[in-house]
Amino acid sequence: MRIGIFDPYLDTLGGGERYMLTIASCLSKNNEVSVFWDSDNPLKEAEKRFEINLSGVDTSGNIFSDKFSFSKRLKASKEFDLIIYLSDGSIPLVLNKLIVHFQFPVEWVDYKNLLSKFKIRRINKIICNSLFTKKYIDKKLHRKSIVLYPPVVSYSSLHNLKKENLILTVGRFEKLKTGGTFKKHEILIEAFKSLIKNGLKNWKLVIVVSHKEADEDEILKIKNNVKEYPIEIVRNATWSVLENLNKRTKIYWHAAGFGEDLEEYPERAEHFGITTVEAMSAGAVPVVIKAGGQMEIVDEKSGFFWNTREELIAKTLKLINDEDLLSLMSKNAMERSQLFTGYRFCKELTKIIDEE
Repeated sequence: MRIGIFDPYLDTLGGGERYMLTIASCLSKNNEVSVFWDSDNPLKEAEKRFEINLSGVDTSGNIFSDKFSFSKRLKASKEFDLIIYLSDGSIPLVLNKLIVHFQFPVEWVDYKNLLSKFKIRRINKIICNSLFTKKYIDKKLHRKSIVLYPPVVSYSSLHNLKKENLILTVGRFEKLKTGGTFKKHEILIEAFKSLIKNGLKNWKLVIVVSHKEADEDEILKIKNNVKEYPIEIVRNATWSVLENLNKRTKIYWHAAGFGEDLEEYPERAEHFGITTVEAMSAGAVPVVIKAGGQMEIVDEKSGFFWNTREELIAKTLKLINDEDLLSLMSKNAMERSQLFTGYRFCKELTKIIDEE
């Protein structure tokens, strides 16, 4: 079967891109798989950053770019048996089988016109990355979607290695129009500064960010803002760097959605939380905001939820000051993470495709 895959965010290589390119890698074992993009640079970079085997995947001209007219796109789509499309809210019209993947709620999109309804009817299957996303997509599109949790690499073999007094957070750098960042780096920085000012010693916060060249100045501003504190900014980390950080980390922080009206803008919460699961698999205890997909990952035995900065600080200190509790929750976090790791992703994906 010839399969085409489209991801409009390939130039940023975040968790969604790992999701789509893992789909490409899985399906390339028994199918001819092409990624719609006008260069192969993202694939080369993704192989290095994510350590995904994309040797069986090639690139095809991006039929969803403005260079392709509507008629030309329809004609080109006929060359494929199946297209898997990561939606940014848009839904394509193609002349083959179509699976649309949603990574987040798209509450701002109006699908009420006749053309949109026609496009939705032509979708063969809809896949979501979490129950959180599914709830909004099913209601919005009046269709029942399938949840395929993201591919998560387990670091469980690393848990016996020596841990350090590190707090880790990982995420894409993305500014919000309302101010601040999607991952709320600024909130975590201020919380850690508060801990240091109130006497915390011998602990370090590591912030791993993936970003575009256009964000260079903003990243430098963040680095200047933290230079007087034990805070390290790691940019566009390779897989080996992430692996090393996860094996050394004791506590994992996440704050996406903090201070946002998530009833009105649910897309501003974390849609799943791949990096949370990865950190847990290496034995880091998650202290994460009680919102979005994080609530599907963490339970009361494996980590802490918080709603305010004060709770974030208090629950972090609770772990720091109680080594027995930290050790117990670390073991529980590793066990909990196994629900989302391993070979599950390719197996479930293949079943979805075979049933099509």
